[in-house]
Amino acid sequence: MKQIVILISGRGSNMEAVVRACAAERWDARVAAVISNRADAQGLAFARQQGIATAVVDHRAYDSREAFDAALAQAVDRYAPDLVVLGGFMRILGAAFVNRYEQRLMNVHPSLLPAFTGLHTHQRAIEAGCKLAGATVHYVTPELDHGPIIAQAVVPVLPDDTPDALAARVLSREHALYPMAVRWHVQDRLEVTQGRVFHRLGESQLLL
Repeated sequence: MKQIVILISGRGSNMEAVVRACAAERWDARVAAVISNRADAQGLAFARQQGIATAVVDHRAYDSREAFDAALAQAVDRYAPDLVVLGGFMRILGAAFVNRYEQRLMNVHPSLLPAFTGLHTHQRAIEAGCKLAGATVHYVTPELDHGPIIAQAVVPVLPDDTPDALAARVLSREHALYPMAVRWHVQDRLEVTQGRVFHRLGESQLLL
């Protein structure tokens, strides 16, 4: 059975989506632990209610990013994960941490990468006049919001959209997209070739 560790910083709605899909779809996998850098992260309560182990590695207790990353890796490695999932984890991870979990570290970003890396993605999409927006699940590399794209979901940008309205619509698609990508990984359905991710059975990697 494959082991999944999920990192969160707050509500953890994508974590919830993965946990629920794993149970409902009966993956040959389990969410072994949910780890947060904040003791007050709301998602920890949900994880405990599901009987999932939780831990807190508070970034404020460390003098450097490297020291925090090392402590976080130690906490993650207790569960020997086949996949580490970033579920709204609001810390930038250093190259040593990222490389430790190469092609075993997954993130979702609220834009159609490579467009709009970083923050304020929905505001920027609206201001640019985009007619489509969406979310991207990708393997994490040391370069922020880059890395091989696993799957994307698309939503329309409506003429009267606000950043909050667009964000809510994108997030609802993330809740379908992210569990799908995680399931593919734990089922060994993904192959990375020359920086591109392919589904071994040819399933569509785009949700419309």
